[in-house]
Amino acid sequence: MRAMAAQILDGTAIAARIRGEIAAEVKELTSQGVRPGLAAVLVGDDPASQVYVRNKVRGCKEVGIFSEGISLPAESTTEDVLSVVEALNARDEIDGILVQLPLPEQVDAKQVLYAVGPEKDVDGFHPLSVGNLQTKRLALVPCTPAGVIQILKRSGVEMRGAHAVVVGRSHIVGKPTAMLLLNEDATVTICHRYTPDLKHFTRDADILVTAVGRAGLITPEMVKPGATVIDVGINKLSSREQFERFFPPGSPERAKREAAFAKNGSVLVGDCDPRVMEVAGRFTPVPGGVGPLTIAMLLSNTVKAAKMRRGMLEPEPVGSWRD
Repeated sequence: MRAMAAQILDGTAIAARIRGEIAAEVKELTSQGVRPGLAAVLVGDDPASQVYVRNKVRGCKEVGIFSEGISLPAESTTEDVLSVVEALNARDEIDGILVQLPLPEQVDAKQVLYAVGPEKDVDGFHPLSVGNLQTKRLALVPCTPAGVIQILKRSGVEMRGAHAVVVGRSHIVGKPTAMLLLNEDATVTICHRYTPDLKHFTRDADILVTAVGRAGLITPEMVKPGATVIDVGINKLSSREQFERFFPPGSPERAKREAAFAKNGSVLVGDCDPRVMEVAGRFTPVPGGVGPLTIAMLLSNTVKAAKMRRGMLEPEPVGSWRD
């Protein structure tokens, strides 16, 4: 087994470049009298959700996008949230609407998400957005999957003709990632919790994307030597036993992770055992891999929505129905 052979794909650096491009685009649009606008709706007081929304609003400010945060009490009903969404749909200065998940149990998340106008659906969750993605039409694409494709493209990873295996089939990450890879002419296999002999599929992947949320799911033996591994999973290790399992004495990342564990009482890892880096050709770390791209692509979608709503983008060519 090769020692630390993988090229680390720095999502933070890639996201910074994308944000710079967006800021220039927003400046140009603003000079033409168009300032993209994003509204973020937060229901309840979940600390993690508050941080996510705050980071998204801050990201908007950094690139010049108008942003507005709307907070609703935790006891809000489905009708309460729908009323807010409908009002935002009607506001011309709002190009994108983000409803922060998860919503409280009493709120029908599907009904709320589907109420967002497709032209303002910067999360790419609306059925019309999904259909446009599948048929290769001009579409607002889910942010994390879009970030995966940007990492691959900007790192020079050839997708055309590659065998891409996606582990995970969620509507938010797994399925749209698979469709985007298919649209880039990769041959795509989707695996999930009921896939027998997962290693049989992952070991054959030129590009392996894992988005399950299960620490250590992908081990070195499951990866083709030299493959590109995109780890979308985010898992918190908060016990010393877990830490020792993933970062045993002598492991290359132990010193760096030990400091983080001592400071925070936990560390973040993806779905891959860190030793996968010894086999893969390219690898996205957790943290610092796909994560930073999610907000960058939300900002990109907001600008895209502003252009689409004003007829400033040419429709993308539709792929052949027989292709």
